[in-house]
Amino acid sequence: MEHKGLPPLRRRFWRRARIPQHWFLALAAAGTPPALAQDSEPVLATLPRDLTPWGMYLNADPVVKGVLIGLAIASVVTWTVWLAKTVEILLARRRVRASLNLLAGIGRPTEGLERFAGIEGEVRQFLAAAVAELKASGALERDGIKERIGSRLERLKAAYGRRISRGTGVLATIGATAPFVGLFGTVWGIMNSFIGISKAHTTNLAVVAPGIAEALLATALGLAAAIPAVVIYNVFARSIAGYRALLGDASAEVLRIVSRDLERPVEVRAQAARRTIAAE
Repeated sequence: MEHKGLPPLRRRFWRRARIPQHWFLALAAAGTPPALAQDSEPVLATLPRDLTPWGMYLNADPVVKGVLIGLAIASVVTWTVWLAKTVEILLARRRVRASLNLLAGIGRPTEGLERFAGIEGEVRQFLAAAVAELKASGALERDGIKERIGSRLERLKAAYGRRISRGTGVLATIGATAPFVGLFGTVWGIMNSFIGISKAHTTNLAVVAPGIAEALLATALGLAAAIPAVVIYNVFARSIAGYRALLGDASAEVLRIVSRDLERPVEVRAQAARRTIAAE
């Protein structure tokens, strides 16, 4: 029996195995196994065409959509806090620096209040607290007066520190949780891919690709929300530490002014008090 339609290697194999010739001829003519040819057609027919981020969002599972929306909101909150707190911290630090320059040359707390008249800020509140304690203490012991004024200033510094830190905790929360939220979306998308494989009884790309794409998109968005939040939080932590240091300098300067005023002779302080009362 002749086998001219087959390559030499196949002819030798056919002679040894005694496999019917028409099997090899059919395979040579087809070129591709029928099962593979059947699987390739639905892949090309049903593969999603729009794999852009917006297209993947529109085709995503409702749970994955919720994850993506939550991460997008977290990213918007991060940049909103960055803008608001940046302006607030810059203005606060500039205000305290300017007030420290005005404190130079002040001899008495009441004189400081006169100089800071009409200027709202942290240093003016420090001076007002010192003057209020001086009036409330009267002729009591000097060391006790200094301690009470120092206690008032410490409370004021703590209050201003808490106020300037307000809102930064959101950044810490986003930075800590956003990667895990994105990971949840990743796990859900991969799970949907396996469910699709199980239902379709096939492993072709059209079944696997959409879920994997959604999973990767959730991971990317989670990192995009978390990384800026962590960086901005660290920047704010350093800026707030500098602001608190400025408040400490202002508090120490007010205490020095009070100490110099208390060390003056009683007659001089009484005359200064009378002049202040007369001016009021």
